[in-house]
Amino acid sequence: MLIGQLAVVANGVIDTAMTSRFSATDLAALSIGISIYVSIFVGLNGVLQSISPTVGQLFGARAFPLIGAKIKQGIWLAFFLSCLGCTMLLFPQPLLDIAQASPTLNEKSRLYLQILALALPATLGFRIYSALNNAVGRPKMVMAIQLASLALKVPLNLLFIFGGFGIPAMGGPGCAAATTVIAWLMMLTGWVILHRVEYYKLFALFGTGFVRPQWQSLKALLHLGIPMGLSYLIEVTAYAFMALFIARLGEVAVSGHQLTANFGTILYMLPLSIANATSTLVAQAIGAKRLKHAKTISNAGLYLAAGCAIPMGVLIWFTRVWILHAYTNNDTIIAAALPLFFFIAVYQIFDAIQVVVAFILRAYKIAAIPTVLHGAAGFWLANSASIALVALFLWLYLQHTQRHFTLSDTQH
Repeated sequence: MLIGQLAVVANGVIDTAMTSRFSATDLAALSIGISIYVSIFVGLNGVLQSISPTVGQLFGARAFPLIGAKIKQGIWLAFFLSCLGCTMLLFPQPLLDIAQASPTLNEKSRLYLQILALALPATLGFRIYSALNNAVGRPKMVMAIQLASLALKVPLNLLFIFGGFGIPAMGGPGCAAATTVIAWLMMLTGWVILHRVEYYKLFALFGTGFVRPQWQSLKALLHLGIPMGLSYLIEVTAYAFMALFIARLGEVAVSGHQLTANFGTILYMLPLSIANATSTLVAQAIGAKRLKHAKTISNAGLYLAAGCAIPMGVLIWFTRVWILHAYTNNDTIIAAALPLFFFIAVYQIFDAIQVVVAFILRAYKIAAIPTVLHGAAGFWLANSASIALVALFLWLYLQHTQRHFTLSDTQH
């Protein structure tokens, strides 16, 4: 999971590094465009994440045919979410107006988002494939596809950003064109695997004819997915709206923010991977009615996340200059980003704890409380303080939840 997620984030690193070498204007436009796209995508993706704990519990209970039925309803859900997301990406001006950017930045950001509207359905489609594989403990092929997509990113970026073979140089929006091509290749590869590999026949994914949307199934996914999506959206919006407001300060300020936010996203992949793995194993244990084992796994995930985050924070602080020089050779942008790395070092320690606890609660199919607590997120300094509180209260709520489930199991 970690390798696959790092491969996904590396696409963003490549976009940032290559666009910074095209022009500071395109990097600023990329920052604004990414901030809006990520808010939309992460919110919709969060709703689809309800598939993972649902499938994980069914897999633990060995109710294999029901998994196929849930996946088919998940496809309908992805379709409806794509319609909503594509509309927002095709007509992004109300969101772009927040940035009050120059006409050049505004136009480049709008083109970037409109191109990504073509990628969104494929990206959400691949998310279903990924959620299924992670929930049943088979993330290696997801990782392989993500690594293959990373190998395509640099040549496609070179083609679309700088131009070649009759294609004009697009600058920042060229990243979106490369992403769109890769997204459709990833989705098609994933679904061919589901159709051809013998193992997946266990879940009755194909051969059952056309299945209509079933409101009860969709309602169950949305009941869990909407709070999850809102939780993701609130957390990511803290970064996204920083970029939109910082854009008012000029290209250098928003470029410095983009480098810092991008590196923060890389760091987030380690606790996110631990959270995903922990959530999968906890959901399977719950489905198998092994509730004490679920608690043991939960604690192990928390200890692992905290044990990795603390030394990582110290390392980041002492290597911050080297990290920024790996992104760009523009000293002005580096100077703008350097002070923000203090918040990166502190923030990610608390972020690691809260994301693991939130994912464990989702394995118990509890998502409303994490959503409420994530509402405290704000700007860098405020975010660091609020995430610490989120981590504490989520951990306390997890203890309450596990005591309730354990007591229920004893009574039965």
